[in-house]
Amino acid sequence: MTTSLPPIAQTPPAPYYAVIFTSLRTEGDAGYGAMAERMVALAQQQPGFLGMESARDGVGITVSYWRDLASIRAWKAHPEHLEAQRLGHERWYAKASTRIALVERDYSF
Repeated sequence: MTTSLPPIAQTPPAPYYAVIFTSLRTEGDAGYGAMAERMVALAQQQPGFLGMESARDGVGITVSYWRDLASIRAWKAHPEHLEAQRLGHERWYAKASTRIALVERDYSF
């Protein structure tokens, strides 16, 4: 992926929101890599985007951080993101779950 993010997102002081996307991939790429790269680049441009972390070892977990619920709704409704969601349902994910949580406190070292 050429669009680089720090391995651990540098978020502002809480509160803010986390969108947790957990998935099981289907076999093969079928355009997944290019679309994932585009979604990271596009998300970074969205108002209210604060950062993202992602890992995959069998189960994929991507956590994106957002200033508020309105920013999350706008991202979910973005036309290119809607297309990625559609293709995810049709091609790339055997199973997926999205959870939205309010981050009330965070700790780092």
